[in-house]
Amino acid sequence: MNEEFIGALREIVKEKGISEDMLFTTIEDALVAAYKKNYAKIAENAHNVKVTMNRESGDINVYSQKLVVETVNDDINEINESDAKEINPRFRTGDLVDVEVTPRTFGRVAAQSAKQVVVQRIKEAERSIIYNEFSEKEFDIITGTVIRKDKGNVLIDLGKTEAVLGQNEQIPGEDYIYNTKIKLYIVEVKNTTKGAQVVISRTHPGLVKRLFELEVPEIYEGVVEIKSISREAGSRTKIAVFSHDENVDPMGSCVGPKGVRVQNIVDELKNEKIDIIKWSKLPEEYIANALSPAKVIDVEINEEGKNAKVIVEDGQLSLAIGKEGQNVRLAAKLTGWKIDIKSKSQAEAVEK
Repeated sequence: MNEEFIGALREIVKEKGISEDMLFTTIEDALVAAYKKNYAKIAENAHNVKVTMNRESGDINVYSQKLVVETVNDDINEINESDAKEINPRFRTGDLVDVEVTPRTFGRVAAQSAKQVVVQRIKEAERSIIYNEFSEKEFDIITGTVIRKDKGNVLIDLGKTEAVLGQNEQIPGEDYIYNTKIKLYIVEVKNTTKGAQVVISRTHPGLVKRLFELEVPEIYEGVVEIKSISREAGSRTKIAVFSHDENVDPMGSCVGPKGVRVQNIVDELKNEKIDIIKWSKLPEEYIANALSPAKVIDVEINEEGKNAKVIVEDGQLSLAIGKEGQNVRLAAKLTGWKIDIKSKSQAEAVEK
């Protein structure tokens, strides 16, 4: 060990954000273990061995703590008072004395052990830094770069780490081209033994929410609030919005001048259709709005079962239900109500 090594340690401490005292203490603990392992005969039964590293010079010393006694029965763990006084005249029977037992060949063993500890600490520190950084971004949006595809999964470069975009988290039909930058939603950040595991998604409704927050200043500022989102990724999303300022149109704010705001989001989501509807505290009105673009004649609700019976014009029935029931399915998910749709003629036939 030398001053150059100490200087390198301090650079690592500064660069990686590791506690200097913790690093030195850990190295000293590792050197105790290395001493006992490599000098078993000397260290046999020496339970009180300690190693110190000079924080400035890097000098390493190994000490055996011995008990000062009148009559020595154990040479390894005991020392008589006269020998102890040669080390320091103040020592008396019953005191513990640090007797240096540094082997001449200990430098090489110490250097190797210190290197292993430093490398391990660097890895741990980097894992901790990455986990802390990404855990702060949990439930937020991040930009990543496509690295490659592997058995249906897509490997994404997030900067300080990589993440896997699983098949279930990919937008159906989206092509992930090498070196393309895409926006992703961080669903969860796990702290595992192998480091931070960042779970990302392109299908999560939270991605749409964050994209609107980026594009619409009124949402970011809290004037317009996103009340609910229902999504079938790659196909259609419904988003319910509400304005806390009667002078601000929530739907108009989301659409933007000439539709530019919502179009930017549609482009990011590869032409996924987005229905922006006005939220209402009145269930009848909210459900009618949620079935947009269909025009609703009447909504009858049953509060107890959270059921709603909806009547539309005959020509609007297929539009209200949507292809393969998608429109009504998304509306039900958006509002939290079970929705039963009938055309005007069907409703009249039931009444008769």
